[in-house]
Amino acid sequence: MNNLSTLFPVTQQHTYLNTASCGLFSKPLVDWRTQHDQKLMEGGSLFRDLHKHHIREIREGIARFFHTLPSQVALVPNFSFGMNVLLDGLPKGKKILLLKGDYPSVNWPIENRDFDVRYADIDVQLEDNIAAAVAKHRPDVLALSIVQYISGVKVDLNFLKELKSKYPDLLIIGDGTQFLGTTQFHFEESAFDIIGASAYKWLLSGYGCGLFLMKEALQGRLFPETIGYNSADADFSKRNAIEFVGHWEPGHQDTLNYGSMGESIRFLDSLGMDTVEDYLMGLNAKAKERFMEMGLLTDMASSREHLSTIFNLKGDMVLFEQLKSQNIIASLRGEGIRVSFHMYNTEDDLNKLVEVLKNR
Repeated sequence: MNNLSTLFPVTQQHTYLNTASCGLFSKPLVDWRTQHDQKLMEGGSLFRDLHKHHIREIREGIARFFHTLPSQVALVPNFSFGMNVLLDGLPKGKKILLLKGDYPSVNWPIENRDFDVRYADIDVQLEDNIAAAVAKHRPDVLALSIVQYISGVKVDLNFLKELKSKYPDLLIIGDGTQFLGTTQFHFEESAFDIIGASAYKWLLSGYGCGLFLMKEALQGRLFPETIGYNSADADFSKRNAIEFVGHWEPGHQDTLNYGSMGESIRFLDSLGMDTVEDYLMGLNAKAKERFMEMGLLTDMASSREHLSTIFNLKGDMVLFEQLKSQNIIASLRGEGIRVSFHMYNTEDDLNKLVEVLKNR
C-alpha cells in the first residue's frame, strides 16, 4: 500500500487527511476519463449507442464487489437523490427511528415527510441506545449512517444482525458513504435491507455517482413513484412493467460518472479489499493510540471498540490554520478537526500530523 501514493498526485504535495470530505482521483482513473470523453467527442451518438452495455457492465461489477445481484443495484447520482426516491415509496405514517445528529441527508428527508419519527442518542452506548429505542418504540424502519460523519463513530454491524434477527420485520436502511470502500462488505449477509452511498469519498469515484443496494424482499414493502423513460429501459412497451431499481434511474445514465465508479471499484477489487481493510485497520489503530496518548480524542471516541477511518481531534480554528500552513489537509467538523486515513496514506502522514500537533 505504501507505493499507492504515487498514483494520487495530491499526496505528493500535501499530507492529505481529508477523504471523509473528498476522495482522490487516481492517475489511471483520469486517463480512463480522458479516453472516455475523447471517444464521445469523436463518435457522438455512435459512441453513446454503446451505453447500455457499459451501464450493464458497471452494474455487474458493483454487484460482484458487494456480493449481491445486478438486479438489486441502482445507479444514482448521489445518496440524497436515492434516499428521497426511497422515502417517496414508503407508505406515510410509518414509524422511523433515527440517530439524533446523524448526517442531514439521512435525517432531513425523513423529518420533512409525514412519518412518525423517534430518536436514539449517539454516544458511547450507541448500540444499547438503539436496542432500547427499538424495544420501546417498535419502529417500522431504522435509518442510520454506518459511520458518523463528524465523530467517526461506527455502528457494530454484528449488533445490527442480532437486532434484525430479533426484529425481522424491521426495515434497516444504511448510509454507507463514509464506509463503503474501507472494508470488505457482503451485502446479502448484512442486516441491511437497503444501503446507499455517494461514491466521491472512500470509493474514489468523483462526484455525480453513487449506488443503492436493495434486497429483493423489499419489493412488497416499497412503492416508489419516480419514473422516466429510462425506467422502462427506453421501451414504450415496458411502461407498466418497470423493474424495481428502474424507479431510481428515471433518466439518461452518465457513462462518464458511473463509469468512473465502475473503474474505481475495479481498481479496489484488484488490490483486494481484504488487503485494503487490513492496511487501514493497522494504520488507524496506530493513529488512535497516538491520539489517545495526546488526549486528543473525546471519551466517546476513545472507548469505542469499532474503529472507523475517521477521527475528530480536539482543536480549534487556530490549530486548523496551523495544519493548513504545514500542508496538512483536514476539515473543521463539529467542535473539532476531522482527519481521515485512506489506503494512499502512510504512517509518515500520521507522524507528520502528530509532530505538528505536539508543537502547537
